[in-house]
Amino acid sequence: MTGKISFKYSGKYMTDSIALEACHMSKCTETIAYCVGRYYLASFGEVFFRLAMRGRQRVASKDHVLGHDKDENSGQRGRISFLIASTRTPNVRPGWQRSLRHVVVASISSFLYGYHIGVVNETLESISIDLSFSGNTMAEGLVVSICLGGAFVGSLFSGWIADGVGRRRSFQLCALPMIIGAGMSATAKSLWGMLLGRLFVGTGIGLGPPVAALYVAEISPPAVRGAFGGLTQIATCLGLMGSLFIGIPAKEIVEGSILCGNYVHRWRICFWVSIIPATVLALFMETCAESPHWLFKVIFLHKHLHFFDFVQRGRTNEAEAEFEKLLGGVHVKAAMTELSKSDRGDGSDTVSLSELFCGRHFRVMFIGSTLFALQQLSGINAVFYFSSTVFESFGVPSDIANTCVGLCNLLGSVIAMILMDKLGRKVLLLGSFLGMALAMGLQVTAASSFASGFGSMYLSVGGMLLFVLSFALGAGPVPCLIMSEILPNNIRAKAMAICLAVHWVINFFVGLFFLRLLEQIGAQFLYTSFGSFCLVAVIFVKKFILETKGKSLQEIEIAFLAQEAT
Repeated sequence: MTGKISFKYSGKYMTDSIALEACHMSKCTETIAYCVGRYYLASFGEVFFRLAMRGRQRVASKDHVLGHDKDENSGQRGRISFLIASTRTPNVRPGWQRSLRHVVVASISSFLYGYHIGVVNETLESISIDLSFSGNTMAEGLVVSICLGGAFVGSLFSGWIADGVGRRRSFQLCALPMIIGAGMSATAKSLWGMLLGRLFVGTGIGLGPPVAALYVAEISPPAVRGAFGGLTQIATCLGLMGSLFIGIPAKEIVEGSILCGNYVHRWRICFWVSIIPATVLALFMETCAESPHWLFKVIFLHKHLHFFDFVQRGRTNEAEAEFEKLLGGVHVKAAMTELSKSDRGDGSDTVSLSELFCGRHFRVMFIGSTLFALQQLSGINAVFYFSSTVFESFGVPSDIANTCVGLCNLLGSVIAMILMDKLGRKVLLLGSFLGMALAMGLQVTAASSFASGFGSMYLSVGGMLLFVLSFALGAGPVPCLIMSEILPNNIRAKAMAICLAVHWVINFFVGLFFLRLLEQIGAQFLYTSFGSFCLVAVIFVKKFILETKGKSLQEIEIAFLAQEAT
């Protein structure tokens, strides 16, 4: 049997392969002692020099990994392998502390997404008065919805951008239109200037969330990947609440100025403020690690080049350096080995759109698109957009209504982050959609003739808050996370872009037709439809969604391929 002895000094490995002939287990200790002695005699000078220069003395501990294998010819001869590793290579999971900083910086893009979605809710009336389109419901609707149109465009091309320039540069490109668009909105003198600024901002917020989902999934240790994915949802909630708290005083000041006949353009402050986190994202991302998965994939995109060996060496070294930042030196080799398991030699440039929809990747694309579609058809954005209307119908001010909805959303997101890696993604999704269906049942009861007065109010408001809380527990944070986990590395960015584009399209049409449907078919039938979609989502999750808790991306890909084969 040939055994391999590895020693690590100052982060560098020195190896020596020595033939170990062991006939009986009683000779194992003597054989190891002989090998250690032979190694030290061969490299005593170098080892002594390193220890003396660095002032450190390390005592190697012995780890015995005994493997028994049957010989194909005799079936009687056993083989024993020994591995002696230093104490600096522990058999433990990588910690989360190194990756946290990079995830927090990436989450700024999610914060900006939430901020720009909510920034016009409190200030729209003031903007319409200042820019002379007050009372024009079409123009007011465009100011809100054109951002969604820009988000669709940004999301659709996010996969190609993320694969082309890398995840880190994609964040910086995402910050650029947010800075430009926010500046244009803050200085707008007409409706068209505001619309153009909102369109620019929309492309940025469309690019940010899919890249954030990819980046967080690819740089996070498996044990905390769910919690880190939940952190991006919390950032979105904080962005929504931040826009609310900044918009309320600006709205009050403007209203007071209008009554006094001395109009002040305080709403513009809300747009200027958003430039600060966008600039922080662009600058701080320069210090963050690039995704090792993207670097590793780039190696195989250059196989056809005559200088491939040079490119391969450079990119491999870069990937190891990024793993060093994210996981620590002792975990680099294991991470690189695990990453190489998913390589089948198919670069992302060989995957066409027709193959995504009709080829071997159709199943995963179907799961992703359907999950995002059911998320929106559950009615969540209709609830977010028009919750203040429901509260105001019972005499609750819109500011208090939006604050309550925001707090429920934040509370649910925090709970989801804590439970994501304990209960698993699938359990949270099932519980979330069931809770949303129950909440819609309360809304239907409140809208029926059986409830009246205070009973109707409590059912409606309670159902609204339960719906938002249930959504934040699973249906909100999980789809982006689980899609970034189950998508194969070679199509992850492009497939994620297409799935999120479906999300934005349905989001747009739900927001566009909600009030009209509410008038034509009534609240009972509309809420019943939303609840039915939630129940369909429960069945879909139960049948198609694979649990990914605690697994590496490579293990998930292998498990998903095995599931497809059955």
